[in-house]
Amino acid sequence: MKNNRTPAKLLSLATALALLTAQASAVATGPELPNPGSAPMTHQQQVQLGLQAAQQVYQQMPVLPDNSALTQYVRQLGEKLVAVIPQQYSWPYEFHVIPQKEINAFALPGGQIFINVGTITAASDEAELAGVMAHEMSHVYMQHSAKQAGKTQTTSLIAGIAGAILGATTGGVWGQLAQAGIQFGAQGIILKYSREDEAQADAVGAIIMYKAGYNPKAMADFFQRLAEQGGEPPQFLSDHPNPGNREQAIKQEIAGWPPKNYQTTSAAFKSAHAEAQRAKVYTAEQISAGAKSGEWARLNKQNGAVFAPPAGYAVSQNASADPPTSSAGPVPLESVLPSSKMVKSNVGIVTISRPENWQVTKPNPQGMSEQIAPPAGVTGNSIGYGVIIDAAKPPSGQSMSIDQATQALVSAMQSGGNDLQPVGDAQPIKVAGVEGRSLELQSTSPFPDDNGQTQKERDWLVTVPRPDGTVAYFVFVSPESQFNRFKPTFDRMLKSVKFQ
Repeated sequence: MKNNRTPAKLLSLATALALLTAQASAVATGPELPNPGSAPMTHQQQVQLGLQAAQQVYQQMPVLPDNSALTQYVRQLGEKLVAVIPQQYSWPYEFHVIPQKEINAFALPGGQIFINVGTITAASDEAELAGVMAHEMSHVYMQHSAKQAGKTQTTSLIAGIAGAILGATTGGVWGQLAQAGIQFGAQGIILKYSREDEAQADAVGAIIMYKAGYNPKAMADFFQRLAEQGGEPPQFLSDHPNPGNREQAIKQEIAGWPPKNYQTTSAAFKSAHAEAQRAKVYTAEQISAGAKSGEWARLNKQNGAVFAPPAGYAVSQNASADPPTSSAGPVPLESVLPSSKMVKSNVGIVTISRPENWQVTKPNPQGMSEQIAPPAGVTGNSIGYGVIIDAAKPPSGQSMSIDQATQALVSAMQSGGNDLQPVGDAQPIKVAGVEGRSLELQSTSPFPDDNGQTQKERDWLVTVPRPDGTVAYFVFVSPESQFNRFKPTFDRMLKSVKFQ
C-alpha cells in the first residue's frame, strides 16, 4: 500500500531546523514561532475530531460552567497567550476547567484545552500556569496528534478508537488519536505524548510565553517541582514524559533572546488561586465512578456546563467517517476475491492463515494494529476488504468481562460520530479454544458500488480475552452485499488463529 505521508523523521528534522532558525534570529529580533509543517489531516478535520472528543469529556467528566470565576480567569489568560500566535498558524482555541484534585491538563486536536483545578492550585504564580497552558497549546500548534493520524474511514476508526477506550495505545485509528495518545478511559480523556513531542511543546511553548510577557523558565520550574514531589508522580508527568533536562534546555534556548521585563503574577491569578483552593473538587477515583453511572452528564447539564463549539463551527456528526472520495472508485470483484491457497503469517499477536493474494500491512507504522487485505481493497488508510487485528487492555487497575470489553469497543467505535451500528447481539464464539464474542456491525464502505453509489459495509467484530488481561480483537470487513462471498474465507482465517 502506498504511503503518501511524510516520514516522521523528516517532519522532526524540519521542525528542528525551524526551531534552530527561530533561535538564530533571536539575538536581533527575538524568537519567532516556527512553521508547524503539514499533517495528513486537514484543519477542519482536526477541529472536528477535537469538538467530538470535547463533547465526550462533558459526558465523562465534571466541567465547570462557562460563567464560573475559574473558567473566566483561565479563558482570559488563554486569550492573552493565543493573541501572540500568527493568524495563519492559529486554531480556534478554547479553554475549559475540570474540578479534579489531581494535577493535569490536556489539549485536543483543533484547540480544545482542559485544565484541572488541581493544576491551578499547584501553580505558584501566573507565569507557571501560563507555562502549562502554553505547553498544551503547543501540542495543538505543532499538530502532534494529526501528524500521527491520517484521514481514515469508519473501518479504520475501529482499531484506534476501540483500543483507546480501553486505555491502550493500540495503533490504527484515532491512533490518529490513540497513537497521538488520546485515550478514552473511565476517567475521561488522557493524552500520552512522546519525549520528542514534549521537547517540541516545551520549545514552542517557551516562545509563546516570551511573546506574551512571561519568563519561559517558569514552565520548567513548574514541571521540575512536580517531579521532585514524593510518592507517585502526578498524572501530568505520566502523560507528558520528561524529554530530558527541561530547565537546562529552556535556559539554553532563551539565553540569546533580548532581555524583557517579565510578568510574574497578577491580582486576577491570586483571586483565582484562592478560588481554586475553595472549589469543590473530585478525585480521579470519584470521577471514574461518576463516569460509569452517568453522573457527570447529568451534573454538567444541571450546572449549565454544556459544551458549545466556538463561533463559526458546528460539531459534525459524521466528521470521522467521511464518505468515499472521488479517488476511491468501484472495485472489480475479481481484484479482491481471496485465493483458495492459504499461507501462514505472523501478524502481531497471532499466527494466522491468509489468502496468498492478500497482504499483511501496518496502517500506521508506529501502531500495533495490522491488517490483512488485497491491495485493491485498501484506499488511503481505509480498508474495504480484509481484516484488522489488534489488542487492547483495560485502564490500569480495572478489569472487564469479555462482554464489557466488547461493549466498550463498540461504544468507542461509535463515539467518533460515525454511522457504525450493531446488527443483533453479541454471541459466544470459540477462537483457539478460548470463548470470545462475535458481533456483526454495519457502517459505510470506503468504496462505492458498481454504479458509483455509497454502499453499506459489514464489519464482523470478534473479541477474545487473553490471560494477561488484554482483549484481542479481529474486524473482518467487506461491503454488505458481498459479505457472504467472503465469510467462508473469514471463517477459515479465524479457525487457523494461534496466539503467540
